Amino acid sequence: MSDPRTDAWQVIRTRSDATLAELFERDPERVGKLCGRIDTGEGGVLFDWSKTHLTDELLGDFEALAEAAGFAEMRRKLFAGEVVNGTENRAAEHPALRGVGKEASIEEAMALAARMKLLVEAIHDGALGEVNHLIHIGIGGSALGPALAVDALARDLKRCDVHVVSNVDGLALEEAFMACDPATTLIAVASKTFTTIETMTNAESALAWLRDNGVVDPYGRVVALTASPEKAVEWGVDETRVLPFSQSVGGRYSLWSSIGFPIAMAVGWEDFAAMLDGAARVDAHFRDTGGRANLPLRAAFADLYYARVRGAETRAVFAYDERLRLLPSYLQQLEMESNGKSVTVDGAPVDGPTAPITWGGVGTDAQHAVFQLLHQGTHLVPIEFIASVAPGDQLDLAHHRILLMNCFAQGAALMAGRASDDPARSYPGNRPSATILCDDLDPATLGALVAFHEHRTFANAVLMGINPFDQFGVELGKDIARKIEAGGERFDPSTEALLEAAGLA
Repeated sequence: MSDPRTDAWQVIRTRSDATLAELFERDPERVGKLCGRIDTGEGGVLFDWSKTHLTDELLGDFEALAEAAGFAEMRRKLFAGEVVNGTENRAAEHPALRGVGKEASIEEAMALAARMKLLVEAIHDGALGEVNHLIHIGIGGSALGPALAVDALARDLKRCDVHVVSNVDGLALEEAFMACDPATTLIAVASKTFTTIETMTNAESALAWLRDNGVVDPYGRVVALTASPEKAVEWGVDETRVLPFSQSVGGRYSLWSSIGFPIAMAVGWEDFAAMLDGAARVDAHFRDTGGRANLPLRAAFADLYYARVRGAETRAVFAYDERLRLLPSYLQQLEMESNGKSVTVDGAPVDGPTAPITWGGVGTDAQHAVFQLLHQGTHLVPIEFIASVAPGDQLDLAHHRILLMNCFAQGAALMAGRASDDPARSYPGNRPSATILCDDLDPATLGALVAFHEHRTFANAVLMGINPFDQFGVELGKDIARKIEAGGERFDPSTEALLEAAGLA
């Protein structure tokens, strides 16, 4: 008996290869069919996938693939708090942190959120003395999400000056030290296991900095954010300043948990709660909407089409909003650590490409750097533009008008191209893009954007039959680093020569 997923892919690969211009000519209703909107409370987000090569026929084919892959059942398990991470025998309950999921998990999440709210508001009210700065120490998901949210939301009315430090390179920590007064600085140590070597090394140096600058009780200036609270207490943090989160919440899905402490410190609890609410609205849409109308699922259809049918090895994200300058970096981890796999959930080799390489930048800067390749290069790169109708600045509206005109012009130019008798001035066109247009970039909207990409990543994984919630690929290099530290083991000649040259042999 043939595999229904294989059969679905065979049909998808036989569809006609019309150009984007031809698709618009054939279907006057195309924009309406491939645009959708999610309300975020006071505003909303428009998702326009009409400049991709998706068609009614392809959408039907992908819906058949979703059915063959058991998408509806996997989605049910996700929101029911059942095991969806088979290799680690865990649920993935980040939606419960936003109030969507298994009732018992929501109750636990709300209790932990209430505990964090009490601490945040107590600090803002002066319970720990004057606090003007927070150095948040983490790495990976414990740093990228908070860094994105703080940079996006805390530009105007900062409740606390937050510095996110992830790199074990001492220059990163020293830069934060130079911006902070140790007498009014808190340290947040974020680690799911509270054993991450880069994080704990930075934490020890931060304690030494406080001690060397006259802080009598450095541990009294530390807040621990962890799924292993007993290890934080053992390390020296008072249990009243340990903010736990569940083992069922993965690192790159954790900014909604106590890992979001620096966000709440920077913008206040009300805005942090609004971010959760915006994400919950996307959760409800993803949970309750079927087929092609499900916007994260539709985005996954396009992702897989370009990766597996058109052979696109990368996907580019360009934020036409300075507040989202860290979004491409955040999405790199979310997408490539989740779906950069080579085996299925059953341990069999995957039957095609998985996650493309995610990269990107900020418009309009990128137009004068990488867009040459996108318009005239030989690589097919699906592109995503993200912009806000409302400006984030108080300057002349000409700034924002020029920004948006450039954003929309790039999508139009990539699709249309331009013929020329001079080959060097010819643009082939027919290059796909999608646009995400926010009414405004407020906390709820940012929450919605992040949740949209979380569910898009999950949908991609289910359609490919892989597990997006483990990340064993990050461990091998760490293991070898530990062996180098321990000494007594030989490596390849190149590594041995490098160790000797650096004085580490």
